[in-house]
Amino acid sequence: MEYEIFNAGRVALQSGITLPDCRVAYVTHGRLNAAKDNVVVFPSRYAGTHADQTYLIGPGKALDPEKYFIVCINMLGSGLSSSPSNTARPLSGPDFPLVTQYDNVVLQERLLREVFGVTQIKLVCGWSMGGQQAFQWASLFPDRVAAMACFCGQGTTAPHTHVFLEGVKQGIITDPDWRGGYYETPPYKGLMAKGRIWAGWALSQEWYRAKMWEKQGFATLEDYLKGNWDGIYFNRDANDMLSLIATWQACDLANNQLYNGDANAAYAAIKARAIILPGRTDLYFPVADNAAEVAMMPNAEVRVIDSIWGHYAGGGRVAEDTAVIDAALKDLLA
Repeated sequence: MEYEIFNAGRVALQSGITLPDCRVAYVTHGRLNAAKDNVVVFPSRYAGTHADQTYLIGPGKALDPEKYFIVCINMLGSGLSSSPSNTARPLSGPDFPLVTQYDNVVLQERLLREVFGVTQIKLVCGWSMGGQQAFQWASLFPDRVAAMACFCGQGTTAPHTHVFLEGVKQGIITDPDWRGGYYETPPYKGLMAKGRIWAGWALSQEWYRAKMWEKQGFATLEDYLKGNWDGIYFNRDANDMLSLIATWQACDLANNQLYNGDANAAYAAIKARAIILPGRTDLYFPVADNAAEVAMMPNAEVRVIDSIWGHYAGGGRVAEDTAVIDAALKDLLA
């Protein structure tokens, strides 16, 4: 799908570094109504783009383009928006600065206001890192976001998830071809290692006990790892992947000038009606973590996706799981 670019110009990031020519890639579905009050914001996930978000968009679905103006926005580091792979020196590759979800959402707010004249958001939603951005939107702009949903994500990255991501990162940077990020050819061994590490985290123990890879058409477990995971990141830039990992690890709802590290204040500020949808078997974002977040929010509930698909319960892999998310979004939009 073709996409549009919002040229944001010089952007000072939370890290203290300025991107001199910041660009944000996005697509829209549907039409903005005259009142400009039918807007849904749907930010991207880790290692994904707007092209991966169509599973929740379409006639009859909650995100129906006949009713809503749906804006799918790609994070910085995604490879489409400003990223290590497409930024000029001296900020290219491993020298690309740290981007926070605060940075992403402040840019997204500018995009909507400056390009479309939009200030009120009917719903912001997202899977995984997209859900992190949904939390940021609702906390930073509490008077402007009517509803939010996060599926298989969190507002603040938990220590256990930080450690898991350290393992993924090491899988890439220990490849001899990595060369400190100044690689001449992609570090394929590292990207393969990354895929193998991720294979044990993205799906649950129950999924593997049930030998679900057989239903995916793979003869053996090793056949599944080779056929599905070994090359899954080969078409992604390693520095982009590491930039997104840094963003994920740095995600902290309260780390901004509004809340100054006060997590209770950051979550309590969310006025939006919120439905948080953890996957029962998600190893990154367990139900208990989301329950603790919801306990600080005045108008939120937890709806568990009862699935063996682990983190992928939020990503459109299984119709039954997607139906749970779709029903929650319909409730929020009603």
